[in-house]
Amino acid sequence: YQHSQGSDDDWDDDWDDSSTVADEPGALSGSYPDYEAAGGGASGRYRVSTRSELSLGSRGAGAHPPGHSQPPGGGAKSSATVSRNLNRFSTFVKSGGEAFVLGEASGFVKDGDKLCVVLGPRGPEWQENPYPFQCSIEDPTKQTKFKGMKSYIAYKLVPSHTGQQVHRRYKHFDWLYGRLAEKFPVISVPHLPEKQATGRFEEDFISKRRKGLAWWMDHMCSHPVLAQCDAFQHFLTCPSTDEKAWKQGKRKAEKDEMVGANFFLTISVPMGPGASLDLQEVESQVDGFKAFTKKMDESALQLNHTANEFARKQVTGFKKEYQKVGHSFKCLSQAFELDQQAFSAGLNQAIAFTAEAYDAIGDLFADQPRQDLDPVMDLLALYQGHLANFPDIIHVQKGK
Repeated sequence: YQHSQGSDDDWDDDWDDSSTVADEPGALSGSYPDYEAAGGGASGRYRVSTRSELSLGSRGAGAHPPGHSQPPGGGAKSSATVSRNLNRFSTFVKSGGEAFVLGEASGFVKDGDKLCVVLGPRGPEWQENPYPFQCSIEDPTKQTKFKGMKSYIAYKLVPSHTGQQVHRRYKHFDWLYGRLAEKFPVISVPHLPEKQATGRFEEDFISKRRKGLAWWMDHMCSHPVLAQCDAFQHFLTCPSTDEKAWKQGKRKAEKDEMVGANFFLTISVPMGPGASLDLQEVESQVDGFKAFTKKMDESALQLNHTANEFARKQVTGFKKEYQKVGHSFKCLSQAFELDQQAFSAGLNQAIAFTAEAYDAIGDLFADQPRQDLDPVMDLLALYQGHLANFPDIIHVQKGK
C-alpha cells in the first residue's frame, strides 16, 4: 500500500504533532488477544462470499437456466426476488446492505473480526466482551504548538485495562467517531458533544465538553462490539508521543476491508434448534421499535427544550428576582441604620440578615441546574444522538 505524499502532508498539517496519538507497533488491539493463528497466512481466516451463502435460488445444479454457469460453492445466484434500489443514495445502498443481499460481498474474515450474535434472555444480542474495561477522561488542559501560535485543549484518558494515560484532542475523538460510524452501519455509535467555534477555552465550555465526552466514553466501553474494535483500542492505547505508530494504526483503520457490504460477512449468527427467528415477529418488533423511537425522539426534544428553558430561568430570572428582594431589604436596613437608637440594633441586624438570605437563595437557584438538570441534559444529549441514528439503522434492517 503506497500512501500518497499529499495525504501525509494533509495529515501533518491537520493533526497536532506535539500531542499526536500513536500506538505501540504490534499492539493495535490493546490487551486483546490476536485471534489469527500463528504459522500460516490463511490460519485463523476463512473466506466468505454471499454469492454462495446467500443464494436466493435453488442449490441444485439442474436449477440453473440455460447458458448460466453455477457460481463457486455450488450456490445459484438469482435476481428473481431481489432487485437494485433505484435510489442510489438510500441508506440501505450506502451501507452495503444491498450489495450484501445481492451476493456482491466477498472477502477473508479473520476469527478476530467475527462479531458473534447469541440468544439472550430477551432475544438475539451481541456476545459480551470477555475483557470489560472502563476509561476515565480527566484534566482538560490548554496546550499550544507552533511556538504558541495555535492553542487546543487536550484530555487525559486512563483506560483501566492498561493503566497507561494518553492525551487526546477533540479532533482525535472526531476521527474515531467517523471510523466507527463507517464500519458499523447497524450499530448506533453515540454522537460526540457538539463543536463550538467561539468560547472554546472558556472554563464552563471545557467542563461541559469533558462531561459529554465522559458520557460518550462510558457508553463506548460498555458496548460489547464497539469496545473491542481495533480502531477504538488503538485510540485508547497508543502513546501520545509516538507519531509514527499512530499513523500506522490510523492507516490500518482507514484501510479496513471489512466495511460496507463486507461488514455483514463478519456477523456470526447462532445455529441449531431454536435459533431461527420468525419473520413476522421480527417485522412486528422492528415496526414497534420504530414507533417507539419516533415518539421517544419527540419527547426527548420537548424535555430538552423545557428543561433548558427552566434552567435558564433559574440562572437568570429566579436569581435576579430573589436578589431584587434582597436588595430591597438591604436598603430598608440601611435606612434603619440612620436611627442610632440602641433598641433598633436587633431589628437592623434581622433585616440585614433577611437581605443576605434572599441573595443566597438567588445564588442557590443559579447553581441548582448544575446539581440536577445539567447531568440529565448531558445524558439526554447522548440518547438524542442514538435516536437520530435509529432511522437509518432500521432502514438497513428492513432492507428498503
